[in-house]
Amino acid sequence: MLTAVVAELGALRFTPSGLPAIDLRLDHESKIEEAGQARQVKAALKAVAFGTTAERLASQALGSLWRFQGFLATPGNGKHPVLHIQDFQQD
Repeated sequence: MLTAVVAELGALRFTPSGLPAIDLRLDHESKIEEAGQARQVKAALKAVAFGTTAERLASQALGSLWRFQGFLATPGNGKHPVLHIQDFQQD
């Protein structure tokens, strides 16, 4: 689970099998304690969603804050993990 802002939102597209898909970039920012010290955490993460989740995401505003649920996977030709969003809700 990740709380993040929708920083970039691609156009809704369709896979060769006709499944709706959307690519996006999420920006996360939080404070956490590590080794007894407060730490500011920032991360940008590429993400993708398919099916009805992609259709729902396509209508969301840039800068909106959400709680995303899914899994990380590294594409076959990539070096960095991508969050595959399975669900999201307003934070």
